[in-house]
Amino acid sequence: MDTPSFLKRIIRLVIRPDEQARAQRMARHMIDLCHALLSERGEVSGAALARETLIAYHSLPEPALPALFDLLSSEFSPDPIELARACQEYCAQPSTDTLISLFELAEPPRQELFRRLNTAPGGTTTLVGMRALLLRSLQAHPQWKGIDADLEHLFGSWFNRGFLSLQRIDWNTPAIILEKLIKYEAVHEISGWRDLHRRLEDDRRCFAFFHPALPNEPLIFIEVALTKGISDAVQPLLNLDSPVTDPQTADTAIFYSITNCQRGLRGISFGNLLIKQVAQELGREFSKISTFATLSPVPGFRTWLAGIPEELAATAAGRAAAEAFKCLDDPDWFKQKHTAERVQKHLMPLCACYLIHAKNKDEPADSVARFHLGNGARLERLNWLADTSKRGMQRAAGLMVNYQYRLDDVADNHEVYVKEHRVVASTALRKLARECPLSLPDKR
Repeated sequence: MDTPSFLKRIIRLVIRPDEQARAQRMARHMIDLCHALLSERGEVSGAALARETLIAYHSLPEPALPALFDLLSSEFSPDPIELARACQEYCAQPSTDTLISLFELAEPPRQELFRRLNTAPGGTTTLVGMRALLLRSLQAHPQWKGIDADLEHLFGSWFNRGFLSLQRIDWNTPAIILEKLIKYEAVHEISGWRDLHRRLEDDRRCFAFFHPALPNEPLIFIEVALTKGISDAVQPLLNLDSPVTDPQTADTAIFYSITNCQRGLRGISFGNLLIKQVAQELGREFSKISTFATLSPVPGFRTWLAGIPEELAATAAGRAAAEAFKCLDDPDWFKQKHTAERVQKHLMPLCACYLIHAKNKDEPADSVARFHLGNGARLERLNWLADTSKRGMQRAAGLMVNYQYRLDDVADNHEVYVKEHRVVASTALRKLARECPLSLPDKR
């Protein structure tokens, strides 16, 4: 949602004291229902109380939500005194019994509360939505981290692969789901029904994971173009007037968009499972397809570039690059041939360097690189002016990357990345990175 978070809106509102008091009372009422639900032993009465608690939650006005989260944090966390006693008992006598006791006391009562709320109709949807609201203001309210950790822990079990179903989405899919694709698409905006129809033609594929507790709600979806050779630009793939080709002639599957749909499931990994299963599905459907690759954005590149002026200034080549980049704020710079050639000369090596060497702790600084390299892909090729949309130019000056999934190498690449934090990249891309004016080691 583009509007500010609910807490920021609250700050701007002048809430009368009586309204504030009413919000506090409603939050307190729901918390009392939560305590009653945890103490209930009857299955039938417990289910009825869970439904009543969810009704109370959905009736809360926005000003009551911070109070609710504060109370969930303070009243449903482990008892520190009892937990300290259990730790001492386990240290004094490590045994299965003392360990079990320690585990039981260390688990926040919130987890059992959420399990019981989940038994009511719509419980899973409500809890996923609750976490989405929580995440928007978590940084400003670190005391809520325990709630977030509990929900993420539970969702990791409730949304494991055994509960997910992979479904192909085509033009015959119910409209309620097709509308969700238009709404959720986060990489390349879908401009309407005609745009969506082109993305679902015979030479395209779209797959999504679904969960039985969230009917008609895709968790994550992936868009695929069936092509000859690895694509080096996204605009031809998104062109509504591009001719529909015979998918039986394709030798390559290009994953050009992957979208996580549910903010409340952040941190629950679906993408690696989705890519691998879609590759298997396509391999069974099309015997000629042997290459699986992405056409991916480089979302952090321009931000990184803006943060290295001092490093560039250290060498003559770096100063020349910095001078060339002064034109990047002009939205039409790439339409001028001479300017584009000068920028390309300096920008490509820097982007290769960014993808291979720039780090966030031990991992690549770029979030998309972390995702695909962690899945076992290889950093294959950097593409010039591959996305000339406004967003593509703002994020990476039009650059995009092909990550290739060589199915025989995926496991080995994953192990190298996880154990050694090594970026598996093509020889050509490493050579390009060595042309960068920044002095960084080439750790193979």
